[in-house]
Amino acid sequence: MADTTLEKTPPAGRVRRPRGTARRSTHTLRLRVSATLVALTVLAVLLVPPLVQLDQQSVDLGAKLLPPSWDHPFGTDDVGRDLLLRCVYGLRVSLLVGLVAALTATVIGTAVGATAGALGGWADRIVMRVVDAVASVPHLLLGIFIVAMFRPGVWPVVVSVALTHWLSTARIVRAEVLSLRSRPYIDAAVSGGASRWRIALRHLLPGVLPQAGLAAVLMVPHAMWHESALSFLGLGLPAHTASLGTLIQGARGSLLAGQWWPTLFPGLFLIVPTLAIAGLAGVWRERINPRRRSELTL
Repeated sequence: MADTTLEKTPPAGRVRRPRGTARRSTHTLRLRVSATLVALTVLAVLLVPPLVQLDQQSVDLGAKLLPPSWDHPFGTDDVGRDLLLRCVYGLRVSLLVGLVAALTATVIGTAVGATAGALGGWADRIVMRVVDAVASVPHLLLGIFIVAMFRPGVWPVVVSVALTHWLSTARIVRAEVLSLRSRPYIDAAVSGGASRWRIALRHLLPGVLPQAGLAAVLMVPHAMWHESALSFLGLGLPAHTASLGTLIQGARGSLLAGQWWPTLFPGLFLIVPTLAIAGLAGVWRERINPRRRSELTL
């Protein structure tokens, strides 16, 4: 009996790629776009202030709220200051806060999580109950309380963000340490007479560093948004300091009057770099997680 099953062939001119190939190409595209945007952000922060011979604090009431033009690519704000320079300086402050706060929070979270996971027993339970108690308080409210105890400035915001964002890192590191403790080479080290301190430094800590680094990178966008929220509420940086949060807060009246550029460009300077950093962190997460990486090729 002749086989009547008809094989479906793609139309001429259309080549159907395997599903895994399409996902890998999307993965590569996301990596390239994210890396390009991060590179442009770094170049803007480093090169725009020295190349553009303008004072970002220079007030010119005769040029206030000018729309984007060749002389002022992003327009001017309500007192005539160049918005491009203000956005670049604001991005510089937000990146500084995000990087320093993320690094500090990662160090605190790694130390707490590694200690809890390595000690185990009652020490682990006590430490994690403290973490749960602190996590039960909304971190924005806790950050407002911390900032309110200091004068407005960059470093109170850094301290506030760092002290409210180490909890997730502590949980991730603790879970990774507990996973590593069950590995055969850890049992071999214990049987060989290695001390707990040596096991923690030589075996556990190197094993959790990739996860801790990933947590730090993922924390940078979160810290930038946290700083912008505090500055928008008037609790972070002084009003005269260029920050993406203060720029957006100061442009509310202009937006209601129909001038869109004082709000749009600071918002883009906040959204685009944070999405780019999060994209790079997502690529890193897929690389260090073999199970997720294998799922991408299915």
